[in-house]
Amino acid sequence: MADSATGRRGFVRASWANVLGNAVKIIVEGAVGLAFGSMALLADAAHSIADLVASVVVLVWGRSSFDEPDDTHPHGHDRIEPLTALFVGSVIAVLGLNLLYESAHGLAYGIDVTFSPLLLGALAFAIADMYLVYRYTEYINADLGSTALDALATDCLNDIFTSFAAVVGVLGVLFGIPMLDPIAGGLVSILVIYQGISIGRENVDYLIGAAPESEKRHEITETLRRDPAVEGVHDLTVFYDGTVLEVEVHVEVDGDMPFRQAHDIESDLVDQLRDIEDVGDAHVHLDPSGIGEWKDQRDD
Repeated sequence: MADSATGRRGFVRASWANVLGNAVKIIVEGAVGLAFGSMALLADAAHSIADLVASVVVLVWGRSSFDEPDDTHPHGHDRIEPLTALFVGSVIAVLGLNLLYESAHGLAYGIDVTFSPLLLGALAFAIADMYLVYRYTEYINADLGSTALDALATDCLNDIFTSFAAVVGVLGVLFGIPMLDPIAGGLVSILVIYQGISIGRENVDYLIGAAPESEKRHEITETLRRDPAVEGVHDLTVFYDGTVLEVEVHVEVDGDMPFRQAHDIESDLVDQLRDIEDVGDAHVHLDPSGIGEWKDQRDD
């Protein structure tokens, strides 16, 4: 993981790439679409307007997740990131629904467009533009693991798919089959809606402190049990605090050991848990073995 300052700089660069990439795409597609009456290009440009808004929100809001803990946010600002990703996912889903409506409208009432090679040229530019932004966002996010940037990268792929659908529509106009435009748009819109809902569901789990999959809980338990000083593990709680996991657990040890030794064992166990992938922090409470005061009488 990158440190906070380096991570913030990378996050801002990737966010700016999405803002500028969407802005240029809107200008090119909007101008050509207006010139030749292409609803496919205008719809794709309109799609990118909402993408631009989402990118600006991530740029302005999402970078706050790199702020250090303070008096008003003693546990840091990690939950801001999934909140911004949830916003992006919601925008994607709404856009998908809008594209589905436009496609159904086109099927019902038909479309009116004049073919020009510039239509294909503008779409080729839009596809190349979004692919470069996607690759750059993924490159930056490889070190950050940001859910907000991951959502933007997914949105770039959606843009590429919708532009390809517009290509099919323009080719349909060229070959006298204009209904290909709304048909292709409808199929792509369903994919866009699905991806928006998937992003939303994932980040809702981060925001409400949901538990991870059982495999992660098992990994944490086994990590603790491998320590020779550990005689039992109880009251294990694992939940998301933002995009990272928080671990709270009671561990049984020899009750007659010196206090300093117990302190060292506790510190070592915390370090071991923090080394597990996705674990951000851990709180280990040591219990003398055999007293049975824990809530969970079952030995995990």
